[in-house]
Amino acid sequence: MTLKVLGISTSPRLKGNSDLLLREALTGAESAGARAEYLRIADLNIAPCIECNSCYDTGRCRVQDDYQQVLQKMLDADRLIFATPVFFATVCTQAKMLIDRGQCLWANKYVLKKPLFEYGPRDRRALVIAVGGSKSKKQFDSIRLTMRSYFDALDVKYVASLFVNRVDVRGAIKKHPSALQEAFRLGKELVSVETPLDKSVDVELI
Repeated sequence: MTLKVLGISTSPRLKGNSDLLLREALTGAESAGARAEYLRIADLNIAPCIECNSCYDTGRCRVQDDYQQVLQKMLDADRLIFATPVFFATVCTQAKMLIDRGQCLWANKYVLKKPLFEYGPRDRRALVIAVGGSKSKKQFDSIRLTMRSYFDALDVKYVASLFVNRVDVRGAIKKHPSALQEAFRLGKELVSVETPLDKSVDVELI
């Protein structure tokens, strides 16, 4: 069976550092035989959650925009690669709006107690890529917690992360081939049944 891999770029900068690492990870996934799709959130119309709580009754978001198509792609995927730049020690605005709209997923699971998939749980795994300019690795702590919570609602196992610090200027990641190599490797291993990822990988660049 050919696995579907969805790469979600949340950076507001086209071909920014997290975006470039995501593309490399998708190339790695394709090299392992997966069918990869790239999605750039900044190109879509996704409004913030308005906390109307209608999803507590329906399990669905009442705000109609591009979120519905993104959600369907995420649900159809066997593997997710989520990439974000670090803004004030957390995910960027575009990423947070997408994540907050996942309140309907949380409501479906924990309020309505309904299964996300009709035929039971699936083997779904995720990789998180984040790039920040600070030298401190603590900038990634909030991202770990946020993504773990989000993937729980999505019924996806958070299996690996590639966190790169001390990189800020757009395209500067190209000067660090080790990070690009790690992205390719993690993307490839994400779809490999023989070598399933079960650890977090952090890369610190000096």
